Amino acid sequence: MAGSYNGVAVPSNGKKIGYASGKYDVPDNPTIPFIEGDGTGRDIWKASIRVFDAAVEKAYKGKRRVAWYEVFAGEKAKAKFDNWLPDDTVEAIREFRVAIKGPLTTPVGGGLRSLNVTLRQVLDLYCCVRPVKYYKGVPSPVKHPERMDVVIFRENTEDVYIGIEWEEGTVEAAKLIEFLNKDMLRGGKKQIRLDSGVGIKPISITGTKRLVRMAILHAIETGRKVVTLVHKGNIQKFTEGAFRKWGYELATEEFRDHVVTERESWILDNKDKNPDVTIAQNAELVEPGMEFAPPAFRASVEQEVKDVLERIYASHGRGRWKRKIMINDRIADSIFQQIVTRPEEYSVLATPNLNGDYISDAAAAQVGGLGIAPGANIGDGYAIFEATHGTAPKYADKDVINPGSVLLSGVMMFHFLGWNEAAHLIEGGMERTIQQKKVTYDFERLMEGATKVKTSQFGEAMVENMDAIAMSVA
Repeated sequence: MAGSYNGVAVPSNGKKIGYASGKYDVPDNPTIPFIEGDGTGRDIWKASIRVFDAAVEKAYKGKRRVAWYEVFAGEKAKAKFDNWLPDDTVEAIREFRVAIKGPLTTPVGGGLRSLNVTLRQVLDLYCCVRPVKYYKGVPSPVKHPERMDVVIFRENTEDVYIGIEWEEGTVEAAKLIEFLNKDMLRGGKKQIRLDSGVGIKPISITGTKRLVRMAILHAIETGRKVVTLVHKGNIQKFTEGAFRKWGYELATEEFRDHVVTERESWILDNKDKNPDVTIAQNAELVEPGMEFAPPAFRASVEQEVKDVLERIYASHGRGRWKRKIMINDRIADSIFQQIVTRPEEYSVLATPNLNGDYISDAAAAQVGGLGIAPGANIGDGYAIFEATHGTAPKYADKDVINPGSVLLSGVMMFHFLGWNEAAHLIEGGMERTIQQKKVTYDFERLMEGATKVKTSQFGEAMVENMDAIAMSVA
């Protein structure tokens, strides 16, 4: 281990988090790198670290503590090192494994496309985790925000976010368009317009299955009962459609004892309700209108019914499937309206990158917005917890912004470390403070009778409320 990164000495009072065989070994005094963030990130971090340290102290009475270690990215790194993302910052996060960060500026005019995307790719943080739930007292544009409680697992390294694209009018774009039109699309009706920009959208078996695996493991560990594969496979059959296909394969191959697919549940339920139902009758119940279907389709559905009953009726039949985790899938555009009209039907969403980006922000809008939306980027052996909102530079250094996104990302981080008591204190302290209507300007303007407080004051109020929570538990 290096003694310093970016010229800053590693804290002598901290220890590294270990990782072996898929398990983290967390000491009582882990060294955790942090990036305070650009713009409003500075104010948010000052309030957040005050709350984090107070929660750890109140939960563990000095037996545990975090050795915080600042590393640099964004505007602060550019000013200090003339580099938006120094190698030492990446190496420090790699060394200490778990980090937390505020919002970062995306460089303009060349160089890195996005610092956030770069961190995800160089550390292979393939899963973006976005929990979305309602906290009492938070203003919401929907009548029943309390029905929303989902965790979104968004693939983080593929899809359009991998950034493979060529600008319209360049030699490279023209060359690719010519190849596609004359070779790959030759003889067909499709042709790409010559004045197009072109992007490539890769979705792999590897990327899909490891993402879905993490989503199902989360459902098993936390008792969530539905995992939904979100895709646009009705249009993009070999990328998004393949995501759906590979997700089901992973679920049934690796987690057979824990899961039942939606179609399997229909077949099993038909047999449970009528033990004498024939294969053909069961198939007709699964696919209404079978009398109009081509013979080959009828045969395929009947074979599916036969296979399911032979394979899992002994283990999943007679109602036992109802205690399994349901694996289903939904078209991406459909899920947008369903998380508004019936969000209680969904629990864990597993999505390709772009769909997950849209859906997580749309879901967050129902429960307070990005100001209190937490997030994490997790891979095998590394994790970065982060604010999900932008830097809002016009509010920088004014001590007015809502620190909730970083605070709740800290809740995620402490749960990840196994420090659940500290996580519960932070979460409870935030909810109690909001219910007292002591809130920053973004909530105050939407809440009747609220008191507008500064970023720092919101953090102090949370600390006071954590005292009351700690005493009630003691």
